[in-house]
Amino acid sequence: MEIIESIASAKSLTAGCVLTIGNFDGVHLGHQRIIKEAQKAAGLTGAKTLVVMTFEPHPAAILHPEMAPRILTPMPIKKRLLENLGVDCLIILKDSFDLLNLSPADFVDRFLMKHIRPKVIIEGQSFNFGYGRSGNAQTLKEMGATRSFDVVVVPAKEIKTGDSTFTCSSSIVRSFLEEGTVSKAKAVLGRAYRLVGPTVAGRGVGKQMGFPTVNIQPDEQIIPAEGVYAGLVETGDTLDDVCAPGRARPAAISIGRAKTFVSSHPLLVEAHILEDKVEGLSGKWLAMDFVARIRSQQRFETKDRLAEQIAKDCATAKKILSG
Repeated sequence: MEIIESIASAKSLTAGCVLTIGNFDGVHLGHQRIIKEAQKAAGLTGAKTLVVMTFEPHPAAILHPEMAPRILTPMPIKKRLLENLGVDCLIILKDSFDLLNLSPADFVDRFLMKHIRPKVIIEGQSFNFGYGRSGNAQTLKEMGATRSFDVVVVPAKEIKTGDSTFTCSSSIVRSFLEEGTVSKAKAVLGRAYRLVGPTVAGRGVGKQMGFPTVNIQPDEQIIPAEGVYAGLVETGDTLDDVCAPGRARPAAISIGRAKTFVSSHPLLVEAHILEDKVEGLSGKWLAMDFVARIRSQQRFETKDRLAEQIAKDCATAKKILSG
């Protein structure tokens, strides 16, 4: 997959591509539907290049930093997911303040038609563009009719879990993670939510009780709600290593504030890998995939009571992950 990281470099694209524009945070099932429709359009029109244009950082972080959401997929993960979906070229606009403040007409004429020259643009129903998000999919269709590009609007993807039906969106995935319902987040994403970070030194309490953990310090991603989860972990030497598929290892994951042992409560993100022998992971990177929530965090009066509960949590995680 070709990566383009500036507007000027976009001129290298051959005219007549199939293009889709969006933040694609999460690359969830709704995003995947859009990309599949773009592939169909490329086949029907003979276009040789499927182009995704996205933004780094999130547009809200540029226009309204105080409102910017924590992200679901860091760019290295997003690149891997989009490439696996068959995207030929990814345009990452990193300095996009002026671009985001163009009127819809100027965005099309001064940017799309000048630099990218698409044959077909594929967007979801909720697509907005231009200053103040004043343009939408219908606006784009009307402009395309006079500028020689077609626009295909893709219906929102809906999924049903239990008795509830959800429209796939990045915001609903964030909501599920914030409430700890990682199984619902998984259903919308089409895969388990992955949290990545460098390993950091822990307190050593788990090791003393016979349940050594590896801790990470996530940066810009959403951290699921405090609780204990069944999940999978992967290790690597770099961030790129843990963004690619690797050896999945079963784990019990804890997110919480260590209320049993300390008076100050920093948030700890740690995993006990459910293997008999675990190598030293100092200086490594770790990816945590959240499969299911086991329980909420709670305070234990003694170390023995905590150890008993951790043993139960590990047994529950093994059962979930082997099912």
